[in-house]
Amino acid sequence: MKRKTALAATLLTLLTATATTTAHADTPYGQGLDHCTTAAEPGALACHFDLAPGTYDVTVTLGGDTAGATAITGETRRALLAETPTGAGERIRRSFTVDVRDPEGEPTGPTGTPGLDLLLGGPAPRVAALRISPAPTATRLFLIGDSTVCDQPGAPYTGWGQQLPVHLKRGTAVANHADSGESTVTYLADPALFDRVEAELRPGDPVLIQLAHNDKQTDAPTYRANLTTLVERIRARGATPVLVTPVVRRWFNADGTLNNDIALLVNGLGVDHPAEIRSLAATLGTPLIDLTALTRARVEHLGPEASKALYLTTEKRDNTHTSLQGATEYAALVATELKTQGILPERRFR
Repeated sequence: MKRKTALAATLLTLLTATATTTAHADTPYGQGLDHCTTAAEPGALACHFDLAPGTYDVTVTLGGDTAGATAITGETRRALLAETPTGAGERIRRSFTVDVRDPEGEPTGPTGTPGLDLLLGGPAPRVAALRISPAPTATRLFLIGDSTVCDQPGAPYTGWGQQLPVHLKRGTAVANHADSGESTVTYLADPALFDRVEAELRPGDPVLIQLAHNDKQTDAPTYRANLTTLVERIRARGATPVLVTPVVRRWFNADGTLNNDIALLVNGLGVDHPAEIRSLAATLGTPLIDLTALTRARVEHLGPEASKALYLTTEKRDNTHTSLQGATEYAALVATELKTQGILPERRFR
């Protein structure tokens, strides 16, 4: 998002309506709503902080003289705080940790803006105070994936990785290094992708790997070898690899079940990607999030018509990429697996 300018009088009016107190910048990291200007979204504030790449804690005090409902996104359309209601005169504090990097979205996509950008929005934004502080020891949850996972730069496209941060409390940041169009072959080959992730890993960092959609011409031995290389190199850094089967495509048979090949990611060489991942996870002893099974159950439960809302079927005639609703639901499935399998401690979740 771009930093916008506004007349001082307009900003003063907005801040008076949404906050009774405003913290001011008194550290190098910057505090308070004086870093914010009015945004295009009605009632929202666009905030920019000139920060170096790293992890930062964000603490907001929500509420105002009238009832409100505030949600916070940041960087390239990442959902950082889910819509939070406040009553008239109520004040509540919420915190989260954000990964600031350059480029801020897809590793090979648009550069975006340096530093940290936040959008304090929602149906009726009410923000009383805002504080940013460095969090150099925060756990980072790394994501390796394709366009179904990545921080998509523009609506209506939304990757499930963009919606994952709202499930996590302060102390854990999602570092989404998924990139559109990538396969296991290209993710290893491009220095801007896995080499960069590998260099940033610290002991204990979980790394979720979902690569399959673009391995259309990757044979089974090569596919297994590439995933094995990713797992072994992640382990060598002391981090924790987690294999994730791919989200299904919305492609139905006449009987209302999903097509065994197109929907369930069997490529042109007959490689059953989810089956290969399940087998490899057992062989290598890695945690497995079977997102294929989970998303299949959801799509088949909704059926051919209702499941359109999870994808961009209506907007783009696209049955592979998810809508905001689909990405939100699929991120919740991933978060549940992270919690129930103990990949992240339960205390890290909202």
